[in-house]
Formats: sequence, structure tokens, C-alpha cells
Amino acid sequence: MAASPSPTSPPKRPKPRTIFYIDGLNLYYGAVRPTPALKWLDIARYCKLLRPHDDIRMIRYFSALIAGPTRPNQEIYLRALATTPLVEVTLGKFKTKNVKCGVSTCTVPGNKWFLMPEEKRTDVNIAVFMLDDAYRDMCDQFVIFSGDSDLVPAVNMVRLRFPRKKIIVYVPTQNPVRGAAVELRTSAHVDRSLPLLLLSKSQFPNTIPDGAGGTLTRPASWR
Repeated sequence: MAASPSPTSPPKRPKPRTIFYIDGLNLYYGAVRPTPALKWLDIARYCKLLRPHDDIRMIRYFSALIAGPTRPNQEIYLRALATTPLVEVTLGKFKTKNVKCGVSTCTVPGNKWFLMPEEKRTDVNIAVFMLDDAYRDMCDQFVIFSGDSDLVPAVNMVRLRFPRKKIIVYVPTQNPVRGAAVELRTSAHVDRSLPLLLLSKSQFPNTIPDGAGGTLTRPASWR
């Protein structure tokens, strides 16, 4: 008597190749800044916890060096990120611009104009890398950490030229108003608010090797 054929399981679907595009300052001010103990964030660990079923190919982290007394902390953090093989840091810059005070009761003498720093290039850098990665077929999914509507044209262009690719937006926010981000949310295939509970589970150890024989230590004010 012939043996019955053994049932065959359906072939496993390959994990989607995923690249993350993280607006570092948007993430910082939207979700991390209010809680100092969350600032020593291991981005790679966070992304792996967030998307455990993805084939994460790269994590692109975009930021700009701030001015002032907290800059050394930022520089240490960027060096910590650079020790993680998956993470690639791209820096823009800050440029000062003249801004007129809009408060009618302002008591500042003169014409009420003052200098204000403005982050430059981050949105453009994200858009350029997204389109370049799409044309080179580097991924199947684009995961964006931002709530900035300036990214909408890039998202729309990727969706137009590459309809098989998927775009997922996570808006970093602890504030409902800041977290609305209606334009960017509606331009993506999927949108979510960034899960805050994973932040505390994704911190670097207090001291980590710097990759050059030394160590990097979590800033004291971030504990």
C-alpha cells in the first residue's frame, strides 16, 4: 500500500526589506526630551523591537548639531549611534534667521525682530535618500519617524513611482496637538503614533565601547 503523501506547508513569505528614516530632532522634541532617562536611546534596538518581523537593512538617522551648553551631550550621543552597524548618521545644520515677535504685549525695545536658529537640510536629506533607495531597490518598506509635512512630496513621489513599495509613518509625540500630523499621516500607507513604552526598553548601557579602544558614557543629566 502506497504511503499517503505528507502535507506540505506553504512557503514562508520573505521578511520585507526595511529601511528606517529617522528625523532625530523631531524624535527628540516629540517623544524623548521630556524624560531625561530616555535620551540615551539605542535606535537600532528600538527599531528591532518595533518591527521584529522585518528584515532591517539600514537605519538612517538625520539630525543637525545644536549650539549651546548641551551640544557635548548630543555629540556623545551621535558617537554612540555610530558604534551601531545598522545606523548611518547624516547631519544637516542650523542657520539663524530674523523672526518678528508676534506677541502684541511684547516689551522688547526696537522693532521686535530677533535671531532664531532654524534646522536646515534634514527634510531634504530624508527625501533624497528615500528616492535614491527606491530607485536602487534597496528596500520594500520605508519606515519614517517624523510628523513633518515637508516630507509629504517625497512620500507621494515614492508611492507614484513605486506602487509596490510600502510607506509606514510613526509620529513621535507625547502631545495630541503635535501628534496630529494629518498631512504626513494621510500620505502614508500606514500611520501610527510612535510607541513610547518601547523607549525605556531600548536604552544603551550606561557605558559602551566607542570602537576605538575607549568608552562612551551616558551624560549625567540623562540618568
